[in-house]
Amino acid sequence: MAWHKRLETWAKLALALLASLLFWRPGRRRSPGTPLPHPRKVLLVRPDNRVGEALLTTPLMRTLKAHLHPPPEVHVLVHAKVARVLQGHPDADAVLAFDRRLLWLGPLAPGIRALRRAGYDIVVDCANWSAPSVTSALVARMVGPKAVVIGPGIWPVSLLQSVSVPARSDTRHEAVQRTHLLTPLTKGAVAQGLSFREPVLGEAFRGYLATFSGTGSRRAVINPGGRLGERRIPAEAFAAAARELISLGYSPVVTWGPGEEALARTVISCAPGAELAPATSIDELGALMRTAGLTICNNTGPMHLSVAVGAPTLAFFLRIEMERWGHAVSPHRMVDLTPIVDGTSGVGLEQRVATEVRSFVAERASLTG
Repeated sequence: MAWHKRLETWAKLALALLASLLFWRPGRRRSPGTPLPHPRKVLLVRPDNRVGEALLTTPLMRTLKAHLHPPPEVHVLVHAKVARVLQGHPDADAVLAFDRRLLWLGPLAPGIRALRRAGYDIVVDCANWSAPSVTSALVARMVGPKAVVIGPGIWPVSLLQSVSVPARSDTRHEAVQRTHLLTPLTKGAVAQGLSFREPVLGEAFRGYLATFSGTGSRRAVINPGGRLGERRIPAEAFAAAARELISLGYSPVVTWGPGEEALARTVISCAPGAELAPATSIDELGALMRTAGLTICNNTGPMHLSVAVGAPTLAFFLRIEMERWGHAVSPHRMVDLTPIVDGTSGVGLEQRVATEVRSFVAERASLTG
């Protein structure tokens, strides 16, 4: 670990310890197994700027609505950059965009006072156990002055909580682990799977989707981009996927995000017959994936979106833990290509990708009859 990263880590630890002293109140800590009051109003806190992280809160929202009776009012506090991901979700009564840049002001930071006045009964820090977020823990504690604060049971952020939840030992799957945070409220009952709202589309994009039914061929979405370049497989591998789809009677539609149009065009140039998607909002991308009915992508935000809208998803992982961040449940398939890209496998990358595409399409055909 670089020295500046070590310094940042120690600074965060010191901040958590200091905050635990400043916000300490007698009697706030709950003993393990102590029954919690039925909440009227719950706030889920995850001020992270990644699309996937926002979507990982959706099983918690569904759990609160489906397994608590009567269901509480559910508010979700997220980073301002990803509030659009959850706006309009049927399980969220309010989506609150949070700017954490002035968090150093503590309870005087913009937005904190209004949240403190909202009167939440339960506040849930929706961070994880392996890399606990001091920012998330601080926000959760500050916005719930009288609330029961629930969070991942790991030091030092556990010092800011009323109830600390230990990680499950039987799974590494991140979506399942996060939803497990609610088990003190639900006595173990949780909802499974990511979800998304009904996409909001303009007439122009509805017209674009309408052309899919009249082309005489099946469609599939290929999304070759991703936030971290070192975790993306090469464009040539996605071109191999596109060529394989074309040979199987599909018309691949290559999608792209900000700054990724050149990458998408590289895929198309190596796969005659593939087409470039128009620029899309997150609603349009979700609708495109759902309408096409098949998505091929890296491990990235669009992977979580594809899963959330119910599109069968073939995702390729590179240098990140697939069991933790993937969705290896039907109708999806996750494939770790790290050994091939790092040269420890004798199989060629493009060959392996094409084989996985062929197998995935055959599997989907057998399941749908």
